[in-house]
Amino acid sequence: MLNTASNAPVDDKRTLERALGHQIRLLRRERDLSVADLGAAAGISPGMVSKMENGQISPSLSSINAIANALNVPITALFSAFEESRDCSFVKRGQGVVIERRGTKVGHVYELLGAGLRGEVVVEPYLITLEDDAEAYTSFRHTGIEFIYMLSGEVVYRHANQDYHLQPGDSLLFDSGALHGPAKLISTPMTYLSVIAYPRG
Repeated sequence: MLNTASNAPVDDKRTLERALGHQIRLLRRERDLSVADLGAAAGISPGMVSKMENGQISPSLSSINAIANALNVPITALFSAFEESRDCSFVKRGQGVVIERRGTKVGHVYELLGAGLRGEVVVEPYLITLEDDAEAYTSFRHTGIEFIYMLSGEVVYRHANQDYHLQPGDSLLFDSGALHGPAKLISTPMTYLSVIAYPRG
C-alpha cells in the first residue's frame, strides 16, 4: 500500500475480514441456516464460524473454502462485499450539479462536485463562484468543518470575529458552527473550492 502525507489512520486492518464475515452471514441467512448448521456442514466449530462472521479472525484458505462449499458458492463470492465496498464519485469539468444550498444568496453559485459516498461522515465538495452582482454575507452557519481553497479573485473572508484576506492559493480550515462568509469582495468574479464535512445523522 502506498503511504500518503495524511495522518488519517489506515483503515485496512480487519477490513477484509469484516467484509468476508458480512458476506458469510448474508449467504447463511439467505439459506436459512443457523451458525451451528453452517459449522456442521463445513466441518468447523460454531464458535469459529461466529468469529469469522464478526471479522474477529483471519481464517485460513481451507476454512474459507470449506465455508464456500457448505454454502454452495464459488470462493470468490465470499469476497464480493470487499470488492464492492469502496465508493467513488466522478464529475467531469463543468458538469457538477448547480444547487441551491440553504442560505444561498444572489450571485453565490454552488456547483456540487461529488456526492453519494456512504459512511459515517458526509463530505460535500463545492466549486463556489461569487459573480459580479454578489454581495458580502457573513451569516452562514452549519454543522461540521469547512475547508476553503481560493482559485481566483480576492476576498476578505470572516470567521467568527476574525477576518482573513484570501487570494489565489490561500486556504482556510475552520469550524463551520461559527458565523462565517465573505465580508468584502475585493475582486470578482471569484472562485474557490469549499469542502464541508459533518457527521451523518
